[in-house]
Amino acid sequence: MKFKLDENLGARTAAVIRGRGHDVATVREEGLAGCGDDPVFRICAAEYRCLLTLDLDFSDVIRFRPSASAGVVILRTPRNPTIHILERMVERLLDALELSSIAGQLWIVEVTRIRVHSEAE
Repeated sequence: MKFKLDENLGARTAAVIRGRGHDVATVREEGLAGCGDDPVFRICAAEYRCLLTLDLDFSDVIRFRPSASAGVVILRTPRNPTIHILERMVERLLDALELSSIAGQLWIVEVTRIRVHSEAE
């Protein structure tokens, strides 16, 4: 699967995802740091990359229609998460992707669960 990591996720997250065999591009690597949410979403959609972010603004399914994308994942971390918790959440996401496609959906990954929103709901 192809991912784009928003600027709020770093090299360790990219390494975990690449370690599981996925293609990862980052907003930082592509010189898009500081770019607004709308252009980032459009670029992800055009490249058919699933956006992975901590930014709750992307949960606005009217503004960022999941069906117009390869999927959006928001990591909903507890306050002041450790690297270990963040990596565990990413692993939970990757495990879930082995069972189900995210294309056209918004997934909100929490420590204990994944909430799925599709436009049919």
